Amino acid sequence: MIKKDDSPLNKDEQSVAEEHGKPPSLLQVIASVLAAFFGVQSSKNKERDFKHGNHKVFILVGVAMTFVFLLTVLAVVQIVLS
Repeated sequence: MIKKDDSPLNKDEQSVAEEHGKPPSLLQVIASVLAAFFGVQSSKNKERDFKHGNHKVFILVGVAMTFVFLLTVLAVVQIVLS
């Protein structure tokens, strides 16, 4: 039986089919790095990142976010100590 939209794929299968072969966007890379910081990366996103992502972009975003995190901690410490 075919659904109303005449598509044999459900929503998850459609999104996977649409993303097949496409590298993750910058926003998706940032979200993946944030999720990795907290250790909550989903297996679906991790698989997408490893199959279609550019490792240089992930490294660059990870280093930049680490730098921002360290600056934030330093600023908070300076505020507390002043």
